[in-house]
Amino acid sequence: MDDKVNYLLRLGDNALILSQQLSQWCGKGPALEEDMALTNVALDLLGQTRMWYGYAAELEGAGRDEDQLAYLRDAHDFKNCLLLEQPNGNYADTLVRQFLFDAWHYFLIEGLTRSSDARIAAIAEKSLKEVTYHLRRSGDLMVRLGDGTDVSHAKTQGAVDALWMYSGEVFAYDAVDQAMVAAGVAPAADALRAQWLAHVAEILAEARLTMPPADAWMQQGGKQGRHTEHLGYILAEMQFLQRAYPGAQW
Repeated sequence: MDDKVNYLLRLGDNALILSQQLSQWCGKGPALEEDMALTNVALDLLGQTRMWYGYAAELEGAGRDEDQLAYLRDAHDFKNCLLLEQPNGNYADTLVRQFLFDAWHYFLIEGLTRSSDARIAAIAEKSLKEVTYHLRRSGDLMVRLGDGTDVSHAKTQGAVDALWMYSGEVFAYDAVDQAMVAAGVAPAADALRAQWLAHVAEILAEARLTMPPADAWMQQGGKQGRHTEHLGYILAEMQFLQRAYPGAQW
C-alpha cells in the first residue's frame, strides 16, 4: 500500500476508533454538560475521519469509499494506536485517554497545516479549531479531577499510571512515518514529543498528579495492525449493521 494512503488511514482510524469509544458515553455522561461535550467531540472526530478516509480512498483508487473503509475492514487492517482502543472504564479513564491523545493530536494537526501536501494541509487547517478546543477542554478537566477530591485524584492518578504505557506509540515512527517526514508531509517525531511532554508535564503538575517517567517502556503495534482484544469488540458493535445487512443505506 502507498505510504501516503497508509498514513491517511492511520489518521482516520485514530479519529474513528476514539469517536466510537466516546459515542458510548452518549446518554450516560456524569453530567448533562459532559454528556453533550463528549458527544460533540465524538462528532468532531467522525467528521475528521470522513475527510482522511475520503482522501485516502481517492489516492488508493481501488473503488472503496469512506463507508467501506470504516465498516468492511477487519481488525488487522486498522492502524489506530493502541491507546485509543483501551476501554472507557470510569470517567477518569476516559478523560486521561482523551487528554493524552488530545495533546499529541493538537501538535500533530498544527504541524500538518504546514504539510507539503496541500490537501492534507487544508484538512488540518479545517480541523485545528476543533482539536484546539478538545485539548483545552480535556486539560481543564484533568486539573479539576486531579486537584479535586481524594477520590477523583486517586482515580485520575490511577488512570495516568495505567494508560501511560500506551502514550509513546504515536512517537515511534516506522518506515511509513519516516517517508512522510522525508516528503515534508508530516512533522518529525522528536519535535512533536518535546512539545507533548512539555504540555503534559505542565497540566499534570497543575493537577497535582505524578507524571510517570518519560523514558518508560511503551506498548506498540497498533499502527502495524497488531491490536489488543478490545478492538475486536469495538468493531463488532460498530460494524454490525453493515456486516449483517450488506449495502444497507439510510
